[in-house]
Amino acid sequence: MESPTPSPLDDVTDKVADQASIWLEWFLGAPLRIILIIAIGSVALAVVRRIIGNVTEHIADGTPITDRRGMKGLKGLSESPVGTILVRANPLTSARRAQRARTIGSVLRSTANILFGTTIVLMVLTELGMNIAPFLASAGIVGVALGFGAQSLVKDFLSGTFMLLEDQYGVGDSVDFGVVSGTVEEVALRVTKVRDGDGTLWYIRNGEILRTGNKSQEWGRASAEVHVAYFADLDEVQRCLREAGEEVAADPVLGTYLLEQPAVSGIESMSPEELVLKVSVKTQASMQGEISRALRKAARERLAAAHVPMAGAEDPSTVEADPVDHLLVPAHGTPPAQVSAPASATAPRDAVRQELPQDTVQASPQAER
Repeated sequence: MESPTPSPLDDVTDKVADQASIWLEWFLGAPLRIILIIAIGSVALAVVRRIIGNVTEHIADGTPITDRRGMKGLKGLSESPVGTILVRANPLTSARRAQRARTIGSVLRSTANILFGTTIVLMVLTELGMNIAPFLASAGIVGVALGFGAQSLVKDFLSGTFMLLEDQYGVGDSVDFGVVSGTVEEVALRVTKVRDGDGTLWYIRNGEILRTGNKSQEWGRASAEVHVAYFADLDEVQRCLREAGEEVAADPVLGTYLLEQPAVSGIESMSPEELVLKVSVKTQASMQGEISRALRKAARERLAAAHVPMAGAEDPSTVEADPVDHLLVPAHGTPPAQVSAPASATAPRDAVRQELPQDTVQASPQAER
């Protein structure tokens, strides 16, 4: 009995099945692994970025921990008077916290992108059959070269990272870096931009900042020193300074920035020519300059109204009457020789001349004139 002869259609079907089997076997090999590597790596990167974003946004927005998921049982604490005071945020502190959190979040997301991206690329190259050992060796050599050649760059980035983590300063702060003082305009991981009082914009590398004086964090102290004459009434000066402080505290605008009542200290320093006293007050951050100028203005007005002599002024009790020599100034158009002294001015001089011996008067021709 003869076997059936295969038809052309069966041959085509077998060829298609063989091709499909070969393609499926190829696809289940390296291509599928590459797709899985890219997919899993992308999903992991997205999850990490999402976690970083959520954490940084919670920090930036200042969301209380009792309002977050899983912490509802502690919500009663935040609703208590003590909890309300603790949760209440300072606007300046909130802005600084938001800026710091978002900057750090951006750095973490960029770092995650580099790490996950590099790992995915290396794994894909391995699946393609490429030897990644030279790449790793080259990367190691490049890393060492960068480590030696870019030490200052790495130092700048590390200093910038720690500066952000420690919240040493932020945009809008009035800072003193030793050689440069001014207002911070931009903070980055490598450089900080500071605008000084003359309007010059300074670019300062974070790695070169050895000390930082921040005049805008939490609170400040405004003060006004007055230098009065040594013989001034001390009680009167202190009274004037207290009134000046009360005047600034009662101001509807400036008074809102005071954190305590102004205080007048005793004698700060003393010399034979002057006494130095000071009125000071605790203020909100960045308001020291404005409050100090207001205190100086109010103190000046009060001291002037009380006729308190300032340092360098003469004691009125020791000032003698000026003789009438100013009456001898010639009038306009009159020669000096024609100006004669009044009788009231020449009479004492004639009396003195009469009392002197005759030979003394003759020996003094200047007296004759």
